Amino acid sequence: MFKYCLYSSISILSLFITLSSFASSCHNPSLTWLEQMKASRQSTVLLNNDSSLVPVIDLDNKRFASVNIGSVNATTFDSIANKYTAVDRFSAEAYNSHADLNLLGADLKLYHSVIVQVGQEAIYKESTRRFLQDMERSKQLIVVLYGPANILARLDSLESPVIWSASDSPSSASLTAQLIFGGAAAGSKLPVTVSPKFKAGDGFHTASIRLSYTVPEELGINSGDLEKPIDNIVRSAIAQRVTPGAVVMVVKDGRVIFDKAYGSHTYEKTRETRIDDIFDLASVTKIAATTIASMRLYEQNKLSLDSTMGYYVPLSRETNKRSIPVRDLMLHQAGLVSYIPFHSSLKPGEYSRDSSDVFPVKVADNYYIRRNFYNDVMLPRMLNSGLRPAGKYVYSDLSMYFMKEVIEQQTSEPMDQYVQNEFYKPLGMKYAGFTPRMRFSKSEIVPTENDTYFRKTLIEGYVHDQGAALAGGVAGHAGLFSSANDLAILFQMMLNGGIYGGKQYFQPSTIDMFTSRQSDISRRGLGFDRWDPDPANRYPSELASPQTYGHTGFTGTCVWVDPKSKLIYIFLSNRLYQQPANKLSSLRVRPKIQDAIYKAINKAVL
Repeated sequence: MFKYCLYSSISILSLFITLSSFASSCHNPSLTWLEQMKASRQSTVLLNNDSSLVPVIDLDNKRFASVNIGSVNATTFDSIANKYTAVDRFSAEAYNSHADLNLLGADLKLYHSVIVQVGQEAIYKESTRRFLQDMERSKQLIVVLYGPANILARLDSLESPVIWSASDSPSSASLTAQLIFGGAAAGSKLPVTVSPKFKAGDGFHTASIRLSYTVPEELGINSGDLEKPIDNIVRSAIAQRVTPGAVVMVVKDGRVIFDKAYGSHTYEKTRETRIDDIFDLASVTKIAATTIASMRLYEQNKLSLDSTMGYYVPLSRETNKRSIPVRDLMLHQAGLVSYIPFHSSLKPGEYSRDSSDVFPVKVADNYYIRRNFYNDVMLPRMLNSGLRPAGKYVYSDLSMYFMKEVIEQQTSEPMDQYVQNEFYKPLGMKYAGFTPRMRFSKSEIVPTENDTYFRKTLIEGYVHDQGAALAGGVAGHAGLFSSANDLAILFQMMLNGGIYGGKQYFQPSTIDMFTSRQSDISRRGLGFDRWDPDPANRYPSELASPQTYGHTGFTGTCVWVDPKSKLIYIFLSNRLYQQPANKLSSLRVRPKIQDAIYKAINKAVL
């Protein structure tokens, strides 16, 4: 079995250029790519889609496989398909010693959906025909066929969807993968009759329901106007040791037009940063996990913003927190202290360098906390902490610790499992989640910090925030890890008014309420940070519109959504790695990149 492999350390455009022979000779490879994509759209037809299997709607609890039988651009196809959900890659070449492909079929027995890419020569092999028939009997089968139209006659016996494309090219591979998952719409018609089943004029229409992946020129934006200033800003930051690496993503009008990785995981440069690397999001957790869970409960009438902590959290009823409204928690104006340094008061008997039944909670490699430390120590200390008069904005992590308690009380489910099942899995977010070392290798996760004061080790795949770590890696204010692409999916759903992939996650009115300004004393929305009306602050950037919402993270991350421009800007870095944490902010790296994006867009408009 050959698992999917992505050229993930380079941008989407660079991937296309690398795979395309035309790129070396053209003046503007983006324009050439755009022309090839246009030609591919005109010569790619969706057939046999009476079941409406294409585009794929349900991604949850399904295993997808991509099988290559003779296509020369399967790597491009698989890299794009894997942006929508996890798709394992198989190649028929690995089974050459088994001419009937029965062993390949056996290896696919645990997959629900099988996508088979078939090249022009392979379609004439009897083993290919038998394999396709076998897959159709037991799987949801989608066939992608490359070559002249007449070879479609070889598929007359199939009832499963067939996507025919006249050329086996990188652009066709990219388009067909996007068409299957709804990143591109189908609309072309078969130009000729090739059999009684496939006749001239046949072809199904579909709509675009997920992110598409393209070049800026599709929106009239010059690639150089984006890439050059962003490259300069990020490379300057790396040269000044602001961060060893970063990923920048730009989504405009539902299209990913910039996706690029810079630098390395560490200053030792032993591993280059890749676009699908997993980063510690820090406080972006507040909006990408805790707030969206709160929004879902609000819509289900399981959460009232005007009810109190005492109403939802029984342990708060004998404390000074009992009367705090949920609304004030989410606006950071409940009078809570901003932060409690739990790690500074650890006692020798509360942690160990070895795991045991007494010390089962892992907070880093070779560092474990005693059982029930959160319930016995942390939560009581927060509930009994001081309380200032309400009505003043004080950014507090405690607010989201408490919101996690509310969410779990109302869902009867751990918050990390709840957001995974309700949002990340059905949306096709492959990497997003808490405690990533339970699912991914260290090499896929960017190290956050060389911790010399608490855990005294390199933090790899365990949350940097000390309190969240001591809570077992899952907290309302920190602990979420993700790739840039996963965040783009989540916030495109928000930008779409709660719809993504043919499913409704929120009502538009809920999104509007939570993301708009809800406080008379601060710029905040409910859980969300927002554009600052004070021009002196230039926050989140000089050119962002007043509708802009999102959040930053202490580890060097941010997500900003601008509904006016239909724009999503994502910046991920590990700025805490061996350098002063405030350098990224003092040099205004994130806002400078954001303004560079607006300038490129505005230049295109002019």
